[in-house]
Amino acid sequence: MTFDPAEIRELEASRLWSLVEPDLELAQRLHADEYELITPTGTRLSKELYLGLIGSGRLVYRVFEPASGIDVRGGGGWALLRYRARIALEEGDHLADFECWHLDSYEVIDGRWQAVWSQATKTSSV
Repeated sequence: MTFDPAEIRELEASRLWSLVEPDLELAQRLHADEYELITPTGTRLSKELYLGLIGSGRLVYRVFEPASGIDVRGGGGWALLRYRARIALEEGDHLADFECWHLDSYEVIDGRWQAVWSQATKTSSV
């Protein structure tokens, strides 16, 4: 599969949309089985736990969107994305609205690009 930064940016936009909507069928396809998220609080979430929280309504994204351009590097079946993101979410009684640096890694698995790791580092509250 060829490396096309524009395609990877579109894929990331679809992934974010699938989390906000939520469209868990699409989210399942876009996240590798071994996907892990490191949250801004330093918590590590597996794909199963992360998408389970979203599916149960215990984690609700009101906004999850790039607040900057998405820089992409890669080739040979891997890609790294880095951008500032705005995230507004509800987790139980906790409401948060902040910006963070977001770093995602994608790999070609089973013939398609899938997110493998994500890490968010909070920079400021909105």
